[in-house]
This record gives sequence, structure tokens and C-alpha cells, in this order.
Amino acid sequence: MTVIVRDLRPDVRADLDSFVQVRRVVLPFMVFTPESVAFDIAHAHPEAALRRLVAEEDGEIIGTAQVGIAYDSPEPGQGFVNVHVHPEHTRRGAGGLLVRTAEEHLAGANATRLHAWVLDDPANRAFAEHFGYTASRSARFLRLDLAHGTLPPLQGPPLDVEIRPGSDFDADPRPLFSLDAEASRDEPSDIETEFSDYEAWLDETWRHPLFSAELTSVAVVDGRPAAFSAVRADGGTRYFTAMTGTARAHRGRGLAKLAKNDSLHRARAAGYTEAFTGNDAGNEPMLAINRWFGYEICAAEVRYVRELT
Repeated sequence: MTVIVRDLRPDVRADLDSFVQVRRVVLPFMVFTPESVAFDIAHAHPEAALRRLVAEEDGEIIGTAQVGIAYDSPEPGQGFVNVHVHPEHTRRGAGGLLVRTAEEHLAGANATRLHAWVLDDPANRAFAEHFGYTASRSARFLRLDLAHGTLPPLQGPPLDVEIRPGSDFDADPRPLFSLDAEASRDEPSDIETEFSDYEAWLDETWRHPLFSAELTSVAVVDGRPAAFSAVRADGGTRYFTAMTGTARAHRGRGLAKLAKNDSLHRARAAGYTEAFTGNDAGNEPMLAINRWFGYEICAAEVRYVRELT
């Protein structure tokens, strides 16, 4: 049996379905659809050097790789390569071929440092270390049973705060862009993020097919967004908190918790049964908030880093 690596064909539905199927098996705590994968490719920023690779064995897709440059980092040359192989098809060379193909592409795109998220188990960690990657920070994925769990009751906001759905900003989402940019700068990460391209943010966040402005909640103070909980959802039963943050001037008031609670209650009312989120292992304030909601850790990842010479 022969394994080959090639680019995903976003105009071929069977490719998209197989790509998503592999990722759902390996990463059941994340939310994506064939449409969202095709959208990501079609709307990738030119400087991202984005590629979606697949490993194919006798016509069957058994592995995937997400590869690109973190173009929104102020430090140039930060590449990423996230490789996943279907657990029933490991040890056939697919992972190694995906890594080597990805690294060649990123070297050609002037990457100087590569970052890879690896599931925190001995086999995956050994695989990353075999290719010269060194463990860095870790992250946790969390799950909340919306169908059978008990959410904290809704709380009324302070008199100077209004909780509004993100869809209220459809006519002009720029204030949410500014808030997202400010909050993201303080997110723990190996790769510093600096949102400065509003049009790119509209493409990659606001107009993304998974983004739900209706389920996103925003805490507004004096007419300006002060905290938010942004949501991606599959339109069926699965809900994912993509980002929760607060403007620096309004931190310490519990506004992010208010926004997220509002969003979770509306998601449950809309029929969503599972809520997922992810947090850096060092982000104890957000982990504490999620424990308060009833989230439980369902998986862990480790960020591995390799310098390119």
C-alpha cells in the first residue's frame, strides 16, 4: 500500500468530507464543517502561505495537515504545522510525509520557527520529538453538557452595562474588531498576535461560516463594547467558544462571565447540546470561569516548537 501527500482539493466534496472526518475522529472537541474548510482556503490571507495537506493511501484520505504562516504576528517567520492521522492508520508513514512536506513549504515561505499543537499522549509527543520539536506550553480543551448539565442562572448586569447579541453590530462590527484586537494581545501564547487588518478580520472572523453573531454576546458600557464571548457553531448541536475577553479598562468586573453566561443560555435555548472551549494551561482566570460554568477537561495538547536553520 502506497501513501502519498497532496493538497486538499476544496472544489471536491469527497476531499472536504474526508478531511473533516479525519479531524473529527482525532479532534472531537473542535467544531468544523466541509464548508468551513473550503472557506478557510478560499479566504486565506496572501501572506499566510496557507496549505491544507492530505495523506492518501490507495485513494483513502488517512491524514491531514494545516500549514501556514502567522502573518498577524509582529514577529516575522512564525510558521505552524498541525498534523493529524486517523488512529486506525498510524505507523504507515503518513505523519512523517505530512511533516516533511509541510516543513519544505514553510522553509520556502521564509519561516524561521515552526509551532505544532500535539495531543498530550506519549505516542504523539514522541512523534514530535523524533522530528526535532521541543515541548513548550500546554492547553486544555473543555466540554460542557448543555443538554443535561445545569448552567448558573442568568444574572442581571450592573446598571451601566447592557448585554447585547453580536448581531446588533452587523451594520458596523469595527468596535468588536477593536475589542478583539485588544483582548487577543493579552492571550497567553508562543506566537504574539496583533490584529491590524480590519478587512482580514472580517473575512476570517466575522464572515466565517462557523461564526455565530446571534449567539455571540457583548457587554456594552457607555455605548461601547467592553467584553465579549465570541461563538463558532456548526448549526446543529455543537457550540465552541472561540474567544472571550475584556477591554483592559473594564477588567475585574466580571463582564466576560456575564457575556458568556448569556451566550450559553441562548445556545441551550436554540437546541445546542454540547459546548466546547479551549484555554492555555496557564490561563487560570479563564479556566476558573469555565469550571464555574461546569466545564470539564476533555483533552490536552502541548505546543511543540522547532527552529529552522
